[in-house]
Amino acid sequence: MKHIFIIVFSFFIAISIKGQAQAQELNFNDPLPLDETIKKGVLLNGMTYYIKSTDVVKDAASYYIIQNVGSILENEDQQGLAHFLEHMAFNGTEHFPGKGILNTLQKHGAVFGKDINAYTSFDETVYNLSDIPTKDGLIDTCLTVLHDWSNYLLLTDEEIDAERGVIKEEWRTGQSGQKRLYVKSLPTTYNHSKYADRMPIGLMSVVEGFDYKSLRDFYQDWYRTDLQAIAVIGDVDVNEIEQKIIEKFSKIPPIENPKERIIIDIPENTEMGFSFGTDPELSSASISFGIRHKKSLETETVADLKRDLLQSMAVSMLSSRVSDIAQKPEASFLAGRIGYTSLSRTTNYFYMSVYPKPNQQKQAFKEVLTEVQRAVNFGFIQSEIDRAIANIRTSYENQIAKKEDKSHEQIERAIQNNFLSNRTMDDIEKKYEISKKILAGITLEELHSTIKKLYAKNNRFLNIAGVEGQDNLSEDLAREVILSVENDSSLKPYNEALDGKTLVSSLNIIRGSIKKTKNDKAVGSTTFILSNGVQVHYKFVDKEKNKVSLKAMSYGGTSLLADEDLPSASLVRNLVQMSGLGDFTAADLKKMLAGKTAGVRIGLSEISESLSGGSNTKDVETMLQMVHVYFAKPRFDTDAFKVLESNIDGYLIRRSKNVSEQMRDSLIVTVYGKNNPKERIFNQEYADNISFEKIKKIYKDRFADVSDFEFFIVGDVKEAQLKPLLEQYIASIPTKKTRRENYKDNGAEWVSKHIDKDIFLTLEDPKANVNIMYKKEMPFSRKNVICTNVLGDILQLRITETIREAEGGAYSPRASASFERQPKPQAIVSFSFDCNPDMADKLVGIVNGELQNIANGTISDEDLSKIRTNFLKEYEQAKDKNSFDMQLLTKYFRFKENINDPKHFESIVKSMSKQDIQNIAKQVLNTGKSYEVVFKPKQ
Repeated sequence: MKHIFIIVFSFFIAISIKGQAQAQELNFNDPLPLDETIKKGVLLNGMTYYIKSTDVVKDAASYYIIQNVGSILENEDQQGLAHFLEHMAFNGTEHFPGKGILNTLQKHGAVFGKDINAYTSFDETVYNLSDIPTKDGLIDTCLTVLHDWSNYLLLTDEEIDAERGVIKEEWRTGQSGQKRLYVKSLPTTYNHSKYADRMPIGLMSVVEGFDYKSLRDFYQDWYRTDLQAIAVIGDVDVNEIEQKIIEKFSKIPPIENPKERIIIDIPENTEMGFSFGTDPELSSASISFGIRHKKSLETETVADLKRDLLQSMAVSMLSSRVSDIAQKPEASFLAGRIGYTSLSRTTNYFYMSVYPKPNQQKQAFKEVLTEVQRAVNFGFIQSEIDRAIANIRTSYENQIAKKEDKSHEQIERAIQNNFLSNRTMDDIEKKYEISKKILAGITLEELHSTIKKLYAKNNRFLNIAGVEGQDNLSEDLAREVILSVENDSSLKPYNEALDGKTLVSSLNIIRGSIKKTKNDKAVGSTTFILSNGVQVHYKFVDKEKNKVSLKAMSYGGTSLLADEDLPSASLVRNLVQMSGLGDFTAADLKKMLAGKTAGVRIGLSEISESLSGGSNTKDVETMLQMVHVYFAKPRFDTDAFKVLESNIDGYLIRRSKNVSEQMRDSLIVTVYGKNNPKERIFNQEYADNISFEKIKKIYKDRFADVSDFEFFIVGDVKEAQLKPLLEQYIASIPTKKTRRENYKDNGAEWVSKHIDKDIFLTLEDPKANVNIMYKKEMPFSRKNVICTNVLGDILQLRITETIREAEGGAYSPRASASFERQPKPQAIVSFSFDCNPDMADKLVGIVNGELQNIANGTISDEDLSKIRTNFLKEYEQAKDKNSFDMQLLTKYFRFKENINDPKHFESIVKSMSKQDIQNIAKQVLNTGKSYEVVFKPKQ
């Protein structure tokens, strides 16, 4: 025994010395390494600028202006003006009066809402012009837009008045039971600070009644150079852009005697804050427990990085424990989340969100809180820590492999955090080297100390969204639970037992072979014919580094099932995912896959069954192992089905008072009839028809023979790496080699050719909801597909101009048109939006009138030109993604279409005429089917 003691003691001494040596290599006061590829500067007028050159989107750039201004700066009588200003930036500037910004950029293929947008929050307002081509002087144009947004909004009386209605409709669209209770909880969450009364949407009494001067004063006070940063990210020359910025933006005068831009701190509290609320439109409870922590705005150091890593690990490990419990049938909650994130500019918070089963609020709160307290009492175990470190390492390695593929949005987020919160724009490779040293020295004690600090006694708050008539968690009960859990002497440390198995270790895999290889020069692909009859179409593509995608498709789907099996079929994917895979429960599967980037999901649609997967280059083997097990040893877990049944019960309760669900049900019944077996309402009868054995039987039928599936693998994996893996894991799957199925065209039909109905519902906040659809069967052709899509985009332009801008009747009216190829070729045109109920009938008339105008041939050259340019722009930009090549292969081998061929797309787009669009509209409108269903509030 003495010898054993000496060996063990020596081991711990060695570990301790190693940890100390690694700690000595790091100076925890050092700042984090900067990303030197982002150019940052400050003009004499105080404006900050950032420039980053990247060709992730070739020949295009994105432009941002970040305003250190949000609703927190509003006075009592200004609530909503920060957000109102955001809208006004698109309604007239010095160089772009009226809708000049939209009209100018739309001519070059930009889309409002997608490429041109903005948002307002408590502490900032951010505008973006995304993926704008760098040709035709557009760099100067976009910089001029940013220049005007900075200091030269026109804010005319007419445009202000026109926008009041739009914002009122945005407010109306956002109203719901959940939103009302969120607003009610703000004083508790933010401890009665100014944040509690500054929802960015504002007060409609202010929006409807403020005088013009109030908005202009707010603009002059806060839209100023010392509170602004601009960012240019894209395929540009950094030095050239910097000179343009200096020349254009230095001329903007700084504000004399500016108002102080105050930073609001949330005051501390020793007693827990509490709020409780119910709402007639909510029928399920939720519990949100939070603990606020101060956030530093000082320059980040290595010590901050270590603290962040410790907090991330502690939270992820605790969250995993709670997730594991939620997957047990006896759990008192449907879902639980643990997190640590930002609450305000100067505050983070540790939170625990719980979604109880009906009438189990107290038990659910106690069950999740007990896991938090278990970690506080005993800390974590080594196997958890090892997985957390593996996941962090993999995350870093994936980021480094893809660092040249970071999107403009990701880069802007880092820039924005730097400008607003002084977060470091770090060099990911150098940061990883530091992190590796930190991770090597992290101890159980440090992680235990971290969770104890996060679970602080002060600055707590608890928000309960209750349900009328249920056993709700009161403040006294909540305090009782907290006290009992924190003083529970019977709590035991967490433990787990993993047996070291791999995904395939229990399988007797007999390796197959590649029988034949075909190369196709037209699409640059290679097809492998495997010994079990499976065809795999492969293409090496590294447009996006370290990314590999897989698809496998087979025809049939639910169209081959009996009607009585359809409820069970709708949840096949859910049960398969919740059951885990092979020998592993879902919880154990996640642990086994720690440190790996690989995933596979099954799909079951009306006409096909499928698998879709993704991985990094290193973990392609794991992805293919998962595919193998989904065919060779799928898992159907009875406990998982019990959890699924609980989730279904919870869903039925949640939807019972949910207005959106009531509308969906009413729409189904109106269009398809009350008893259509193909389109059923998700009610108790539907739930009763869902069976574990049926789900299992359906899966085993639909995924019975892998040889009926066609595989596609695209991405950053070399043929030499892939081929032996295909032989080991795909060619080895047993097959019948005889199954060749097709789908049936037996979908649900509408009850009549034309449906027109108003439905009246009881609503807490009166609004109308408009649903219009036209559909027309017609032959499939690439021209019909493209012209139908163009019709939808023209309609979107038109109703944005009429419904939103001219009438102020809806915030986000949606028009779309698409062409379905299967199961039957048909064009579909649809409109949907929430609106002022007093204007609903008028707006419906305008919408139908716009489609009629196009059918009559009234199509502006300008609108068609905008759409044509947008289609060509997005097509070129799509080519830079791996997903383009996945689409290339699937279209080529499934439908004999080569999307690289100009005749497939470019030639049609360039040559299409107004008459082509008119012909689609005429067929849809004159000889198609239609429904018009409008939901209105009961009087």
